Amino acid sequence: MQDEKLLEMRHIDKHFPGVRALNNVDFTLRKGEIHALMGENGAGKSTLIKILTGVYQMDGGEISVEGTKVSIRSPQDAQNKGISTVYQEITLCPNLTVAENMFIGREKTGWVKQKERETRADEILGQLGIPARSKQQLGSCSLAVQQMVAIARAVDMKCKVLILDEPTSSLDDKEVNMLFDLMRDLKAKGVGIIFVTHFLEQVYEVSDRITVLRNGELVGEYLTEELPQVELVAKMIGKELDELSDLGKTEESEMQAKEVFYEASDLSSSDAMPFDFSIKKGEVNGFTGLLGSGRSESVRAIFGADKVTGGSVKIKGKNVKITKPYDAMKNGIGYLAEDRKRDGIIAELSVRENIMLALQVMNGFFKPISRSESEAFADEYIKVLNIKTASRETPVGSLSGGNQQKVILARWLLTHPDYLILDEPTRGIDVGTKLEIQKLVLKLAEEGVSVTFISSEVEEMLRTCSRLIVMRDRHIVGELTGKDLNQAQVMKTIAGGEAS
Repeated sequence: MQDEKLLEMRHIDKHFPGVRALNNVDFTLRKGEIHALMGENGAGKSTLIKILTGVYQMDGGEISVEGTKVSIRSPQDAQNKGISTVYQEITLCPNLTVAENMFIGREKTGWVKQKERETRADEILGQLGIPARSKQQLGSCSLAVQQMVAIARAVDMKCKVLILDEPTSSLDDKEVNMLFDLMRDLKAKGVGIIFVTHFLEQVYEVSDRITVLRNGELVGEYLTEELPQVELVAKMIGKELDELSDLGKTEESEMQAKEVFYEASDLSSSDAMPFDFSIKKGEVNGFTGLLGSGRSESVRAIFGADKVTGGSVKIKGKNVKITKPYDAMKNGIGYLAEDRKRDGIIAELSVRENIMLALQVMNGFFKPISRSESEAFADEYIKVLNIKTASRETPVGSLSGGNQQKVILARWLLTHPDYLILDEPTRGIDVGTKLEIQKLVLKLAEEGVSVTFISSEVEEMLRTCSRLIVMRDRHIVGELTGKDLNQAQVMKTIAGGEAS
C-alpha cells in the first residue's frame, strides 16, 4: 500500500513581497504512510501545508490526489477533497461535548438528532481506541485526547490525507504514545499522514519517510531507516554537525576553584518542596527529571515567581531576601519561563517593546527609556541574536517560535544578568536555532554568567551542562557530574537507582 501514491505536489512555487517562500518544491505522500515534513523555521513547511489546505494559493505547480489533478481554493475545498489538518493549538470548543465537537458545522439540513450524533461519536471513538465518551465535555479531556477527538472528526469526514502540525509539543510521554498508537492505526487503514514536529526522536519512532526543506527548496526525500539522525540535522541546517557533539562546555573539574554566586538552603515555595541549591560563577547546571518532577517549580522559587514560603538565600556570600521577581532582578537574576506565550512575550507589542520590558522595570516606570535608546538597544540585539523580523516594530506575536524565544533572551541579556535561568528555552523551535541558543549559553558562561538550563531533551542538557540536579516527585534525588554525566545515569537516577 505504501507504494500507492495518494498525494503528489509538483514544482510548487510561492512568492510573498520580497520573499520566495517556495521554489520548485516536490512532495509525495503514499497511502498508509506516515511522512515527516522537516525543516527549520522559515524552511517552507507551513507555506507548503497552507497551499495544500487552501489557505494560500500557489503561484506555480500542480497538486494531484489519487492521480487526479485538483485545484484547492479554500480550507473547506481541501476538506471536501479528503485533506484535514489537526493543529498544535486545539481549534475545537472545550465547552461543548465530544459529540458536538465532532459534528459541529456539518449539519447541512439541520441538526442531526442528538442521540444519533452521540451513537455515531461513540462508535468512531471506539473504533479508534480513543478514551473519551460522546457526552463528555471536551474541556474535561487531556490535551492528547482533545487532539484525538479532532483526529476522529477528520476520520469521520472521510479524510484521506491527515496533516498533524506539531501535535506532541504539549504532551507528556504517555500521551505521545497514545497519539502514536492512533497514528499507526490510521496508517493501517490506508490514511496518509503528514507529520510536522521538532522532536527528532519522534520522527524516528513513528515515520516511514522524511522530506526535508531548507530555505524554501527541497533538499530531498528519504526512507527514515536509511537516514541517520545526525545526517538529518545536517540536511536541515545545511552544514555538518560535529560541533553538536562537542560544543566546548566547561567541565565540573574546571569549576572547583570558582566562587559560588548563588546559594539556597531549604528554599521552598507554594509549589516547590524544600531544597538546597547552589551555582558558581560561570557554571552551567541544570534540573532534570520527568514532567511534573519539580524542575520548573524549583527555578520559579529561585526567581520568586511563586510565593516563597521558607528557606534562606545568599548571593556572593551575603544574605538576601527574594520573595518576588523584582527582588531577583535587582540581584542580577533573569528568568526565561517555560511557557513563552503565557509568561514570556506580550504578543501585541512590538519586538522592540518586548525587548525593553525588563530593563524598563528595573529602571522604574518614572524613568522611561527614550525612544532613540530603545531603538538602538533593539537593533543591537536583533543583530547579535540574528532575530528574523521585518523590523523592530513588528508585533512579536507574528514571529516564529524560535525568534520569539530570542526576543525574550534579548530582554534578559539587555539587563546584563549575573545569573540566567532558562526553562525550556529550545522547546518547539528548529534544530539550527537550538544550536544557536546552546552556543550562546556556553558563551555567556565563558563571560562569567551563571546559567541554569532546563530541557526535556536530556541529550541537549548533557551537551551544555557540567552538573545536573536530578529530580523525582518534587525532591532532588541525585546530582551528576564528570563521568556520571551520561544519559544512562540520568535515567537510572530518575528511576530510583544510585548514580555509580
